[in-house]
Amino acid sequence: AIVIDALPGMGGAEKVLIAALELFPNAPIYTLIYNRDQFVNTPIEDREVKSSFIEHLPVAGKHYRKYLPLMPFAIRQHDLSSYETIVSFSYAVANGVRLCEGQNLLSYTFTPMRYAWSDLGLDGKQRQSSPLLDLIFKFFRKWDREAANRVNSYAAVSSWIAGWIQNAYNRKSKVIYPPVEIERFSADPVRDDYFITIARLVPHKRIDLLVDAFNALKLPLVIIGKGPEREKLEKRAADNIRFMGFQTDDAVADLLSRARAYICTGKEDFGIAMVEAQAAGCPVVAFGEGGAREIVREDQTGLFFEESQPESLIAAIERFNTIRFDIHACTTNAMRFNKGRFVTELKTFIDQVR
Repeated sequence: AIVIDALPGMGGAEKVLIAALELFPNAPIYTLIYNRDQFVNTPIEDREVKSSFIEHLPVAGKHYRKYLPLMPFAIRQHDLSSYETIVSFSYAVANGVRLCEGQNLLSYTFTPMRYAWSDLGLDGKQRQSSPLLDLIFKFFRKWDREAANRVNSYAAVSSWIAGWIQNAYNRKSKVIYPPVEIERFSADPVRDDYFITIARLVPHKRIDLLVDAFNALKLPLVIIGKGPEREKLEKRAADNIRFMGFQTDDAVADLLSRARAYICTGKEDFGIAMVEAQAAGCPVVAFGEGGAREIVREDQTGLFFEESQPESLIAAIERFNTIRFDIHACTTNAMRFNKGRFVTELKTFIDQVR
């Protein structure tokens, strides 16, 4: 059986799951909520998907994170007693499923439960400390550690996350980088003059930092993505910044193939969009923490800025303008993260543990 925290819509975790489904042609999927209309014409649509009672609560489809206090209880309501092996794809509570004696639980971890182990609140903003909140998140850390102890073996999306797993759970993990559909992208040798980013418009992605930097630089910037911060960011942005909202895969591939550079301002656990950009021949300017360090080869396929401040990003863009990046180096680097490699490594990981 397969367990994933939630299936609210197509994102990085869901793309990883779809690639992994090739290894499990008959496995059902267990989750907290499943927005079926978001997965039409995808491999998930053809699977048996079993959701929890949270799906039927008010506004759970769009705001399921608000039910975080119920998630540990809800994930344990799934009956997985008939399965020998359970594979979880976890960024919150998927590792907390109820197990029976003799079952194997293997975890492909996107991140340890972010709300328990960081200072981010449910809205993606920095959480303010209070006695009540501190007590709640102390409980979640305790619960998460206990869930972690039931996992037979861990795989992590990056070395960055493997380190986090070690610190949070005192467990080692095998790094298996997520799959990227490299073949969807091609590089246009003639590049346009715009910079580009693709992100959910939520606070921890730091699109505000990006807007402030490009307001000052006055260079053309394209922002792809939707989210609750869009209206506020649009009011903050100058005329050289264009918000394009949701775009189809084909449109994204075309825009990346002609962009001058891809900008990543958030601290990413891995960063699939950075790989997609390089597959399209687009060098990357990224915040120098998290998974970006494992994706971008500095001064060959991109460069980093070290402080989460507009001034640091502006300096990096100005330096970027002095370097001539090789499109072929970008596309070759992206090949390290192809889907075939992911499927092979995941199969080996599962077979060894079993």
